[in-house]
Amino acid sequence: MPAICLFLAGDVMTGRGIDQILAVPGEPTLHEHYVHDARDYVSLAERKSGAIPRAVPPGYIWGDALPELASRRPDLRIVNLETAVTVSADAWPGKGIHYRMHPANIGCLTAAGIDCAVLANNHVLDWGEAGLTDTIAVLQREGIATSGAGPDTDAAAHPALLDVPGKGRVVLLAFAMESAGTLRQWQAGDSRPGVNLLPDFSTASAARIASQVRAFRQPGDVVVVSMHWGSNWGFGLEPGQQAFAHRLIDEAGVDIVYGHSSHHVKGIECHGGKLILHGCGDFINDYEGIGGYESFAPDLALMYFVTVDVAGGRLADLTLVPLRRQRFRLCRATEAERDWLGRVLDREGRAFGTRVSRLARSGLQVVCA
Repeated sequence: MPAICLFLAGDVMTGRGIDQILAVPGEPTLHEHYVHDARDYVSLAERKSGAIPRAVPPGYIWGDALPELASRRPDLRIVNLETAVTVSADAWPGKGIHYRMHPANIGCLTAAGIDCAVLANNHVLDWGEAGLTDTIAVLQREGIATSGAGPDTDAAAHPALLDVPGKGRVVLLAFAMESAGTLRQWQAGDSRPGVNLLPDFSTASAARIASQVRAFRQPGDVVVVSMHWGSNWGFGLEPGQQAFAHRLIDEAGVDIVYGHSSHHVKGIECHGGKLILHGCGDFINDYEGIGGYESFAPDLALMYFVTVDVAGGRLADLTLVPLRRQRFRLCRATEAERDWLGRVLDREGRAFGTRVSRLARSGLQVVCA
């Protein structure tokens, strides 16, 4: 039976401190309460981990993730890009955090062969409508598909249609919610750039997604719905979140619910043979020198390699590769770190019908009970 393998990752935040170590650092001025220069985030990380090189090559930040991608050869590589790719100086007023990467650094995404960047999140308009417009233009120029934001309502709602030659197609719809910090004012309008905002977990919201799936799905398609939902910290789910994810599978015909926003990994669920990722955790960020959440092991990240059967979209395999962020670069997790992640996912997965086992190749495998 034909199968498609996807590489999924949580939040990829290549702005601020990350941008400052890339080949063309952008304007470092920030509008935060405590930090006013993006280079300060580099200094914080260096105090913790040691010197970080500057003007690094595009693939530096991906580190040990690159050989994993090369050896596992997923059909598609999809991330949630939480950074505006722009030189816009139009910082969104009143917003505490603004992520921006210089467009000349776009090679840090192409170096990893990213096929699609989800833009339905709470940072893509950090630098205004001009910043969003620039972001989409730069990504399109590099051949990276987008979903979840656009110049108007229809464009923001339009899925990414990702062909996998000889196997089929992936239809990716992306939504952001206010619970993840997305501003209501960011919702795309008839002639206003913005994000594809989902207001709630209501019957109407589920019906809206079901209608979009029906409009675009063709026989043999695998349908992925990206959801930027929930708070940054904590393993609990939002009220109604699990039931809504079930409805997306049962009523809208979704094959994978791809959730993110939490800064750490959350529980993994199988429902009707279909995968629900409630929170993928951050993948690339500049938080290395920031303390206060050590109990969540925020320096750890996961690569999600999801294999689904094209006929029916059922989960065939889910392999996780644990990594650690050090000196703004992804490194292989230690055995102890891998075991910690396995225990956490096992604990959180009990209520969701999943368990985790270790693989010989430094990975973890998720099994549906």
